Amino acid sequence: MNKIFAWSISAALAGFLFGFDTVVISGADKQLQTLWGTSDAFHGSVVMAMALWGTVIGAIFGGIPTNKFGRKNTLLIIGVLYFISALGSALANDPITFAALRFIGGLGVGASTIAAPTYISEIAPAKHRGRLVSMYQFNIVLGILIAFLSNYLLRNTGEQPWRWMVGIEAVPAFIYFLFVLFIPKSPRWLISKSKNAEAANILQKINPETDLETKMQEIKQQSETKVSGENIFMKKYRFPLILAFLVAFFNQLSGINAFLYYAPRIFEEAGLGASTALLSSIGIGVVNLLFTLLGVFLIDRLGRKQLMFIGSIGYIISLSLVAAAFFLNWGGLWVPIFLFLFIAAHAIGQGAVIWVFISEIFPNHLRASGQAFGSSTHWVLAAIIPSSIPFLFATIGAGYVFAFFAFMMVLQLLFVIFMMPETKGKSLEELSEELALKDTGELSYKNH
Repeated sequence: MNKIFAWSISAALAGFLFGFDTVVISGADKQLQTLWGTSDAFHGSVVMAMALWGTVIGAIFGGIPTNKFGRKNTLLIIGVLYFISALGSALANDPITFAALRFIGGLGVGASTIAAPTYISEIAPAKHRGRLVSMYQFNIVLGILIAFLSNYLLRNTGEQPWRWMVGIEAVPAFIYFLFVLFIPKSPRWLISKSKNAEAANILQKINPETDLETKMQEIKQQSETKVSGENIFMKKYRFPLILAFLVAFFNQLSGINAFLYYAPRIFEEAGLGASTALLSSIGIGVVNLLFTLLGVFLIDRLGRKQLMFIGSIGYIISLSLVAAAFFLNWGGLWVPIFLFLFIAAHAIGQGAVIWVFISEIFPNHLRASGQAFGSSTHWVLAAIIPSSIPFLFATIGAGYVFAFFAFMMVLQLLFVIFMMPETKGKSLEELSEELALKDTGELSYKNH
């Protein structure tokens, strides 16, 4: 188990860079707009959002290298993209060059949301899979916290602190690349490529007590029964496809990425000073980390569905309170407190569940494609929503924006109660069988 944990952590470090890269830009937000004199529309949709559009492309097409070259090799490529983006954007002297280099980092983020959860889910034992895959999410929030802290510590470094803020990411990117060099390839991917001897060797390392012949046969049987040219859009995979879409859809309609991108701006909008706003952002990172740890601890105990239920209730309460604070001009520390509650709800629910759940519900030969679909849905919305925040705040106001997010979380709660199945404690092969359609056209998922 120690080896599996070490391999999982190494792959999950892609999540650390994902979190760091996503949030580090928040510290540079206003500095860049002042430096280059860009309009709100250009700044929001190009300078700030270009990394997210890179993420969309990385998520849409990341399944291709993940299937063709393997999970490990794709993770190595991701490390190179992060490194180039960090170093290059720190040296950029105009908004277009900066945006282009941030786009490259976004490609790494998007691809990592496919390759890392897929890899970890394929090496993890069923009873520990939720905890191990959610280490990816833990690393995301750790990266978010370190980015907020780094931005605060570097806020007065040199004449242009933003260069140090975005450039420092090159260091963890290089370390991550070195770690991934030493992890094995996914045994399920190796079997799909008929590299059975190498796969058997890794499966033996993963669980020396397993009946190797039976396990190999179980994985090979699923691989051999696939229809040539099969894809996730076929009728028999409609249910897992809908599940992946809705989990990703509601994840972003909570407003989580909009908030993480513009945390200092939101706090200033609520009446806090610039320095206090940056400091409050660190508090967000701490709350996120603590409740993600709680989610990681609970995900294989309570299950995915229960955590999503708890998170949905927390979302509805916290977002409603944030909206009320803006409508009623409560000001002061009320908005940060309510947003801390929002982050806690996200961390223990959607944050802990999304990448685990999507990595479980598709069969082995379509897992990377299914992960790419769910990830693409997530990132298209994550690009559209944050890029519209400066404009929406300036026109309709923050209160209406947060009220809309609260309403969407009511819909998520209904999805969790009436549609979402539980996936904990079952092998990937068992889940893919249960979530497939019967010949009669009815869902075979027993607990649905």
